[in-house]
Amino acid sequence: MKTAEVHPKDRLLATASRLFYAEGIHAVGVERLVGEASVTRATFYRHYPTKDDLVAAYLAETSRQIRVAVDAARAGKPPREALASALAVVGDATCGEDFRGCQFLNAAAEYPDAESQVRRVIDDHRQWFFEVLRSEAAALGHPEPNHAARVLVLLRDGALHGGELDDAETVRATLQRAVEDFFPA
Repeated sequence: MKTAEVHPKDRLLATASRLFYAEGIHAVGVERLVGEASVTRATFYRHYPTKDDLVAAYLAETSRQIRVAVDAARAGKPPREALASALAVVGDATCGEDFRGCQFLNAAAEYPDAESQVRRVIDDHRQWFFEVLRSEAAALGHPEPNHAARVLVLLRDGALHGGELDDAETVRATLQRAVEDFFPA
């Protein structure tokens, strides 16, 4: 699809997603965003009144994509397999060609204010993933599904950092084994 055929708001979001993830949010200015998205400043501010609005939209879209992937991976599977599949989505992400860690953890490092709209999007995504894991742990009869989900969220966080710093295939295999060890068949 040609640039002119894509709605300016969508071009801005796609450009922001690419640049924010590759270079960091604060490292990318509005001038660069409008230039690479081929829109005017007025168009930028019509769709995103502040850069933080664009950052929140970027993270919300990232969350939507992850939710779709996790839901598809879990669909129709028994709880243990669904849980392993949800975490396999994380492990697979670490093996991506241009993997640079977790978009949410990266953004949280740049937005320390827990009350900011960006942090609210991050918190919503993390709460959603926690609930996915908690519900599967409960369905498996784990005696402490909240604790199990908290441990698995920590494993997710570690895998998403380790996937950038260490061998991604080893990180993926370690995450898979941890799920198998934590929830033996």
